[in-house]
Amino acid sequence: MGSKNSKYEIVYRGEALKHLIPGQFVFFQREKEYGGGFWLGKTHEDGFEFVLEQPTSLSYGLAYLIRLSSVEARYMEFVDDIDDFKLT
Repeated sequence: MGSKNSKYEIVYRGEALKHLIPGQFVFFQREKEYGGGFWLGKTHEDGFEFVLEQPTSLSYGLAYLIRLSSVEARYMEFVDDIDDFKLT
């Protein structure tokens, strides 16, 4: 499982999520007979939201969460460089 202060938790095969914390990301490990990997989602008080549309590896899911936190940390950053403006 994830550490006490982390924003994610890992639930392995045969285990259950012990405490639902709204806003926490959860990795649920899939059965090997169904392809293995993990489902990544976010818990809410009234449900569970799948974050990625397909099962993923744990390493890709963790990299996704790192990129997500980086984007969230600077989403209000204003770039005032009109000379270097590019649509991508």
